[in-house]
Amino acid sequence: MKKILVANRGEIALRVMRTAKKMGISTVAVFSEADRNAPHVRFADEAVCIGEPPSNKSYLLGDKIIKVALKLNVDGIHPGYGFLSENADFAEAVEKNGLTFIGPKSKAIRVMGSKLAAKEAVKAYDIPMVPGIDEAITEVAKAHEIANEIGYPVLIKASAGGGGKGMRIVEKEADLESQMERAISEATSAFGDGSVFVEKYVTSPRHIEIQVMADTHGNVLHFFERECSIQRRHQKVVEEAPSSILTPELRNAMGVAATKVAEACDYVGAGTVEFLMDADLNFYFLEMNTRLQVEHPVTELISGVDLVELQIKVARGEELPLKQEDLKIQGHAMELRVYAEDPLNDFLPSVGNLEVYKLPVGEGIRVDNGFEEGMDIPIYYDPMLSKLITYGETREEAIELILDAIQDYKIKGVQTTLPFGTFVFKHDAFRSGNFDTHFVKDYYSPETLKQQNTDEAEIAAMIALHQYLEDQKILKLPSN
Repeated sequence: MKKILVANRGEIALRVMRTAKKMGISTVAVFSEADRNAPHVRFADEAVCIGEPPSNKSYLLGDKIIKVALKLNVDGIHPGYGFLSENADFAEAVEKNGLTFIGPKSKAIRVMGSKLAAKEAVKAYDIPMVPGIDEAITEVAKAHEIANEIGYPVLIKASAGGGGKGMRIVEKEADLESQMERAISEATSAFGDGSVFVEKYVTSPRHIEIQVMADTHGNVLHFFERECSIQRRHQKVVEEAPSSILTPELRNAMGVAATKVAEACDYVGAGTVEFLMDADLNFYFLEMNTRLQVEHPVTELISGVDLVELQIKVARGEELPLKQEDLKIQGHAMELRVYAEDPLNDFLPSVGNLEVYKLPVGEGIRVDNGFEEGMDIPIYYDPMLSKLITYGETREEAIELILDAIQDYKIKGVQTTLPFGTFVFKHDAFRSGNFDTHFVKDYYSPETLKQQNTDEAEIAAMIALHQYLEDQKILKLPSN
């Protein structure tokens, strides 16, 4: 594999290209007209414009991307995450055109792309499941029947998608019909498929996922867990590895379960098996993401591996160079997704120009970034600017490092989730490890963030005043 096309943009495109360059592999970038001057375009050895700014006229044009790859004699296509990364038709088309898809086979993507098909596939492997009925429905009467059988509260989930779309929590029977209608409408709009399924809602849930990697020689490894419970709108904002609540025994049990899920669909490459964990530390299979995750850096830091390098090696037929017993957790890592969003306004996207954009640097600090000073934030794509990752010997050290690094960011022109990150990492519930996916709902509001900012400003002013008075005393000391 001498040349790779990265079918993505921003920080993940750069992330993949850097590893490819390290491996002596040349790279091809594709870009929309909105990204003509983006860093990933300049970093690549070759770059081709594939269309207008909207993703459905550029980054989602699988056939056009394959034509570019064939014209430039590319050997493999890395999809990154998002866009075409979990599109089975695209993966199949790549394979049929004699190119290597740096990801799982299209069959595995199809199976795991449907929550119900995924559950069916892993049934024989004795994987714990959330109580519910494993069938896709659109009829309210059937939903009533299922909910009454398993008991309220229940969770309605889109069968064909993720990212929180088509998902509704129903506390009581009177709300079921209206929430079903909303879930079906949203699922139809987002995925073209309005079918949903109904399962028991796990109260006080934690979102814990296991990173896996499988080769074509029958080897499946897990690279431990990531805690992803700090979310807004069912989407992650803060991740860490390892989780603060897993015992070695529980970690091993979840790791084994995750490898079984991979085996159930003949998985190849990097993937993530997601679990829900209840207050009693029971875990349940949720779904499998058949791609590299946004939060993969925290796993890389605690395991000492380059997951993209392993992806490429596996894709070209190599055997994984590690055994499960070789993998050990070293230290602790934190990640904050730095979005161009306003945490004081319901995390709405903040569009503007990066008038000032300075990133933190230092030991134990990693920033996976896709922007630079002077760039506009496109309205067409996910508003993530960068990912701030810190690594320390202990969880406490990683937290303190990320708090300092947040202060060292200098961004002017847009609002970001940096202040929200400070709120999370300073909060007693987070620091104690006693939190769940309801963290934002239970503890966060724009008012609490404003109060925190006010308190910090007052403390800073008091420190400055104290230092000024001390300096004045020194200046007034009589000479000997």
